[in-house]
Amino acid sequence: MSSDLKAQLMAEMKAAMKAKDKDRLLVIRAMQAAIKQIEIDNQTTLDDEGVLQVLDKGIKQRREAHQQFKDADRQDLADVEAYQMSVIQEFMPAALTEDEISALIDNAMTETGASSMQDMGKVMAILKPVMQGRADMSEVSKLIKAKLG
Repeated sequence: MSSDLKAQLMAEMKAAMKAKDKDRLLVIRAMQAAIKQIEIDNQTTLDDEGVLQVLDKGIKQRREAHQQFKDADRQDLADVEAYQMSVIQEFMPAALTEDEISALIDNAMTETGASSMQDMGKVMAILKPVMQGRADMSEVSKLIKAKLG
């Protein structure tokens, strides 16, 4: 149950250290710390899927902070959050296009026989493992609601 993503993070951390890129190193170490914290809390070793969830959460936190800083007219801090998001994004799989997302939603709805909002959980259960880290799940949720509503 080894993780290629954890190995990639470690390699990038070493490269950032050698390049003396303190900003990039800070972001990578923060992600490694978050992964380690979950592994210790749950007494487990995360596989790539688990690491993706941690990275996805990191991006989401930074996206929210970025928006708050922009709203508070603190562009300097918003730029820091944007940079951190871009570094984390490098470790994520390629994002799905809108057409791919729509097709996956349609397939999941057909597979579950979803016809009302009560079936949304079934659709999300199928989509989450497939889309984790490749699409903003809150946006996916809105699309599902629009199709079911």
